[in-house]
Amino acid sequence: MPSLTSVLGALDPTSDRAVFRQIADRLREAIDKGRFKEGDKLPSETELVEHFGVSRMTVRNALALLQQEGLAVSEHGKGVFVRPRPPVRRLASDRFARRHRDQGKSAFTVEAEAAGSRPEVDSLEVKEERPSQDIAARLGSPRKVLARRRRYLLDGRPVEFATSYLPLDLARDTPIAQPNPGPGGIYARLEEMGHRLDHFDEEIRARMPSPAEVRTLHLASGVPVIHLIRTAFDAEGRAVEVCDTVMAADAYVLSYQLPAT
Repeated sequence: MPSLTSVLGALDPTSDRAVFRQIADRLREAIDKGRFKEGDKLPSETELVEHFGVSRMTVRNALALLQQEGLAVSEHGKGVFVRPRPPVRRLASDRFARRHRDQGKSAFTVEAEAAGSRPEVDSLEVKEERPSQDIAARLGSPRKVLARRRRYLLDGRPVEFATSYLPLDLARDTPIAQPNPGPGGIYARLEEMGHRLDHFDEEIRARMPSPAEVRTLHLASGVPVIHLIRTAFDAEGRAVEVCDTVMAADAYVLSYQLPAT
């Protein structure tokens, strides 16, 4: 393995930039240039202390900064590692293609299979409730909705938490109200009921997670979330479902294909 001098270089004693930030800069540059690859263990605190001639606290501050930026993750008793890049690509133009529903597959299942991962769903809750003002406005102001809450996992790791809201007059006493709505998920059931899906509108933003989201998705320090709200419309123009989803940003790449005309 190359020496730390060749990989990280030295600090600039004439710089007015804080020493711990300089160390973080050197490590970040090494990661960006591929000298430390995804999953690689970064030099230990002891190695960095000896290489840069600084205190252990200074090194810890530098490593903590990389973790806050989402570039590294600490594993108790093992060290600090370069965070792996997102394993799942969400291709917006394909994930809700009808052919997947016809094959009895949900969008999450299709994406997991493409990534070579094992999909799971847990923490499932199905209940009738009054919608929030925002959800009601998106669905045409129903008095009550059926809410389906679930957490998605890849290879046992939580990556996404989603809640689907459907007008109660559509979903009550149908397979959609069951914990397992059947092959192809709720969209397949809606189409069987005569609500042929026409298009989806999605609103996406990135933000830092709430404490509850950190617990639910087991997020490491510094990892943001992607908050996506999707509304499904049938061929008659009716909003038949709103899905409010929070995703771990280190688990996904969002991919879009846009027309050139």
